[in-house]
Amino acid sequence: MDVATARMNPDLDAQRFEQASHLAGEMVRVLADGVRAPLDTLAAAVACMFSGGHLLIEDVPGVGKTVLAKSLARAAGCHYSRLQCTSDLLPSDVTGVHVYDQRNQTFEFRPGPVFTNILLADEINRASPKTQSALLESMEEHQVTVDGQTRQLPRPFMVIATMNPVEYEGTFPLPEAQLDRFALAISIGYPPAEAEADMLLDLADKDPVAQVDVVGDELRIADAILAAESVYVDPSIARYVVDIVTNTRQDRRLVLGASPRAALTVLRMAKATALIGKCNYVGPEHVKHVAPAVLAHRLVMGSEARVSGITGSDVVNEALRAVRAPAL
Repeated sequence: MDVATARMNPDLDAQRFEQASHLAGEMVRVLADGVRAPLDTLAAAVACMFSGGHLLIEDVPGVGKTVLAKSLARAAGCHYSRLQCTSDLLPSDVTGVHVYDQRNQTFEFRPGPVFTNILLADEINRASPKTQSALLESMEEHQVTVDGQTRQLPRPFMVIATMNPVEYEGTFPLPEAQLDRFALAISIGYPPAEAEADMLLDLADKDPVAQVDVVGDELRIADAILAAESVYVDPSIARYVVDIVTNTRQDRRLVLGASPRAALTVLRMAKATALIGKCNYVGPEHVKHVAPAVLAHRLVMGSEARVSGITGSDVVNEALRAVRAPAL
C-alpha cells in the first residue's frame, strides 16, 4: 500500500498527509543537529507530539534529557515554557492564580506556565504529589480549573517531563495515574564512543539547542496531528492492540496491566509512526514498534517480578511474541 490508497479513509487529506510526513522528517533531521541521540529516539519524540500525547524522558543525569525537550520545542516553533520542579512548588505556580487589582477592585487571573503549547516539567519527580496532580487535568482534558473557573489551554498542547531514576532523596515517585497520562516513556542512553568524541568537538563551545532550526509552527503542528488522526486503521489491527493489552492484564506477575487508555495510546502512536514513515495505514509492525515504550511504564510489577529483575518492557515483549499479528 502507498499514499494512493488514501481512499481507504475518506477523511485522509493526501496533501495534508504529505506535508505532515515531510515536516516529521525535517524535525528529526534538525533535532539530530543538537541532540546526540539515536534517530529512533528522536523519531519517537516527534511521533509523540504528532499523536497529541505527552512525553516522559527518564534517564541518568547529563545525557541530554532537557536538551531534547528544549530542542523539540524549538524545532516545532511553538510557544514554550519551562517549569523547574522543586518540593516547594505550589499548584498555583503551575496553573496560575487570581490576583486582586486594587485600581479596578476586581480579581484578575494571571495564567501560569501551563498556558502554552509545550510545557517542559524538568525533574517532575521533585515536585510534591499535590503539585504533580495539578497537571493531571491539563494533560488529559487540555484545560485547567482555578477557583471554580475552567479555562481551555492552547492547541496544540504537550507536556514534556524529565525524570532522574537514580536519585531518590527529595523526590516523589509519580503515581500510576500520573504515569498513565504520558503517552510515551523513553530514555536516551550514553552515545557510542565515536559519537561522543564528535559531540565534544562539535558542541564544546556551542549551545546545542541553538543548533536546532525552527521548521514548524502552531498551525503546521496542529495540521500534522489531524493528519495522524486520519491514518487508516483496519479493524483487525484494533483487535490486535486489544489482544496485546489483554495479555498484560492476564499476566500473574503484574499487579496492574495496561488500561484502555493505554490501548488507545498505542493506536495513536502507531498512527503517528506510520505517518512519519510515509505510510497512510497502520500495520502490525507499527504497533510492535511503539508498544514497549507506550506500555512498559504503565505496568505495575508484582514484588516477585521486581525481585527477579523482570521489567515492564520484558512483559510487553513477551506479549508481542504470544499474540499473533494479523495479516494485512
